[in-house]
Amino acid sequence: MKKTLTIEEITHALMFDHNANWSWNGAEALAEYFEEFEKANGEELELDIVAIRCEFTEYESAQEAAENYGWEPSEDIADDGQECDAEALQWLGCRTNVIEFQGGVIIQDF
Repeated sequence: MKKTLTIEEITHALMFDHNANWSWNGAEALAEYFEEFEKANGEELELDIVAIRCEFTEYESAQEAAENYGWEPSEDIADDGQECDAEALQWLGCRTNVIEFQGGVIIQDF
């Protein structure tokens, strides 16, 4: 027996995981990501909030996420926040799954 969850139900489940610190927008972006993954791959997923918490991390910016993995901005853009974030986003995108949303990014840990 199984139940198909809506994006709202997945978002609520992620938000009630008190061991994770998802923002509402982040949890909703994750829910949408998993729904799109299912559609694109024709594969049904099982919601495992512990696995999600262990595999994905939310950051306020792509720059913060990339720096957490040792990335440093190019010297010519080091003082430009938007350019740094764009470069960091590109750097992350070459290494892992990146979910952008209003207020930050979530990356699949690598």
